Amino acid sequence: MKPNFVKTKNFARFMSAMSNFGERGADENRLIIVDGEPGLGKTTILQRWASDNSCVYLRAKSDWTPRWFLQELLQGLSVQLIPFNYEKRFNLALKELSERSVHAEFADRQFAVVIDEGDFITSRGQLVETIRDLADVGGVTFIIVGMGRIRDNLTRYPQAASRVNSYVRFEPADLEDVKLFFKERCEVAIREDLARFIHRATSGFNRELLEAVKNVERFGLRAQLNDPQTGMSLKEMAGQHLINDRRTGTPIRVPEAV
Repeated sequence: MKPNFVKTKNFARFMSAMSNFGERGADENRLIIVDGEPGLGKTTILQRWASDNSCVYLRAKSDWTPRWFLQELLQGLSVQLIPFNYEKRFNLALKELSERSVHAEFADRQFAVVIDEGDFITSRGQLVETIRDLADVGGVTFIIVGMGRIRDNLTRYPQAASRVNSYVRFEPADLEDVKLFFKERCEVAIREDLARFIHRATSGFNRELLEAVKNVERFGLRAQLNDPQTGMSLKEMAGQHLINDRRTGTPIRVPEAV
């Protein structure tokens, strides 16, 4: 499987939100919410973006407290000596974040803290307020990534909800995305009919698409059906295992006849 990063429409939606961030209006509007069902590529895209832009990427924990969050934030900022006291942790995080934001601005790049599994934090008032304080006082952008409940959770905290600059909704891949996915990741070319079946079978979820790429590629290379000019068709892969159904775990095979 090719190691290429696939710039899907979800990637384009996120990048559009980031490119428009300078037009946020009020200076305190520094929250970006990325939402969508599991398996749509949110983690892959946000990890890649954070790495490319020297940003901080954190994965929220179900039992996070503000103190624990600040500890992981400081670790993500490569701070070696982390104070025990909450107030000192907060002030140190504020200082480090502010410095990085200023450096990023001088370097003409964006700086943000990405928090994945954000549903864990947006249901906890103390964590929400800690992040709002860091964003407001430090002038730091926070990107909170979740699985569809963040918008509803934030309605309980109007002060934080009013700081949201953009809501980015990740959607299942369409047929064009599926074709792009196979072009960028699969060592075996596929035809239109097979791409359409894969789109239906995977429902456009990235996890299933990766599984499909792996199985299509394995069969195509073994059967020597990897001609990039013709591509492998539905007929040639008939009867082969494609993916496992995410709801039932049962195998989905390419049909013998369509």
